[in-house]
Amino acid sequence: MRVLVVEDDAGISRFIHQGLGEAGYAVDLALNGRDGVNYAMAADYDAVVLDVMLPVLDGLSVLRELRRQGLKTPVLLLTALDTVQDRVLGLDAGADDYLIKPFDFTELLARLRALLRRPPLQTDVLLKVGTLEMDTAQRVVKRGNRLIDLSPREFSLLEYLMRHSNQVLSRTQIAQHVWNFDYYGDFKVIDVYIGYLRRKLDQNEPFSLIQTARGVGYCIRADGEAQLSDP
Repeated sequence: MRVLVVEDDAGISRFIHQGLGEAGYAVDLALNGRDGVNYAMAADYDAVVLDVMLPVLDGLSVLRELRRQGLKTPVLLLTALDTVQDRVLGLDAGADDYLIKPFDFTELLARLRALLRRPPLQTDVLLKVGTLEMDTAQRVVKRGNRLIDLSPREFSLLEYLMRHSNQVLSRTQIAQHVWNFDYYGDFKVIDVYIGYLRRKLDQNEPFSLIQTARGVGYCIRADGEAQLSDP
C-alpha cells in the first residue's frame, strides 16, 4: 500500500517514514502543505497522513483543497491540538480519522489498517483468493493450512494483488503502489518479487495463483486453469 506523509517536523517525519517503510508501506514525504497537495494529486495514494500545523499551507487548508478537487483518499490527521473543537474542525474539513501527538506508532499502524479496509478497497480484514488467505491485521498469510512467511515488501505486493483480484495490474500500477517516488529502477525488480511470491505461494500446489499478462503485468486469480499467458 502507498501512503503520503505530510509532516514538517524532521524528527517525526523520519520516524514515520522509517516505521511505515519497515511495515511494508511505500511512503512519499512532503514537508509543507503546498507540496502535500501537489503530491496527493500527482499519484494514486491509498492513504494520507497529514499534520495540521504545516508551513506554506496548513493541514486543514490542505484537506479542504484535496476534497474540493474530488480526492476521496482516506486522510488521517496528526496534531498536538486535542480539544473537541479541534477534532470537530478536522473531521468537518474531510478527515477520516484523527490522532493526537504524541502517539504510539502501533496505534498509527492500526488506524491506517482500519482506513485501508474502507471502500473502495475490500472492507474485510481477511482477504481471500481461492485457497489463499491473508489476515491484514495479524499479517498472517496461508494457502490451505500452510503458513507462508513473507518479507514486508512481499506482503505489501501480495496485499495489493489480492485487493484487486481478477484485475490485470500493470507494472506501472504496481510500482506506484508498492514502491514510491524514490524508486527509479527498471520494472525487473517487480518481476523478481513476483518470482519470490510464486515460489513461496505455489510450493507443492497444483497451479500458480499469480498469472502473467504478457507485456502488461500481473493478475491474481483463484482459477489456476484460466491462465492469461505462460508465467
